[in-house]
Amino acid sequence: MKSRNRFIACTAQIAALYAALTYAQGFLLPGTTTMAVQFRVSEALNVLALFTPAAIPGLTIGCIISNIYSIGSGLPLDMIFGSLATLGATLCMYFLKDVKIGNYPLFAMLMPAIWNGVIVGWEIEHFFIEGDFTWVGFFTQGGCVALGELGVMLTLGTIFYFVIIRRGLDRKLFNIKLK
Repeated sequence: MKSRNRFIACTAQIAALYAALTYAQGFLLPGTTTMAVQFRVSEALNVLALFTPAAIPGLTIGCIISNIYSIGSGLPLDMIFGSLATLGATLCMYFLKDVKIGNYPLFAMLMPAIWNGVIVGWEIEHFFIEGDFTWVGFFTQGGCVALGELGVMLTLGTIFYFVIIRRGLDRKLFNIKLK
């Protein structure tokens, strides 16, 4: 298969997996994917940005698709801002993939918490909290969002990262080169 077609197929698979995991979790454990402190299992897939650039559009599109569910909950803006946070986080993860402490890309693993904490924290404080924007509210909302992201990335994301490395899946699955 041509490398461009493989890239597109990998992007689509990652997007579908992210959306399916988010929908399944939302169905089985309502609220755990949309509340301020959320533990979205699908966010562990951000680790894929360390192995393939196809994960960047894949995770962003998957986030857009999964946040369509949020429209019914009164959160249409999360489709925009949550997806922008995912795009920023995965881009940074991809570019920081070789910056490691020991054999662990800690700085890259922190990117989803930082990006979502800032962007989604601002979104919540600006659009969903009645009254004027306050820095205390922003840091509270952003901190809650970042806490959930940290929980996912430092537990499930770390496990997923080491499983991919130890099983050699990074070379088997993600050896995609664009011409």
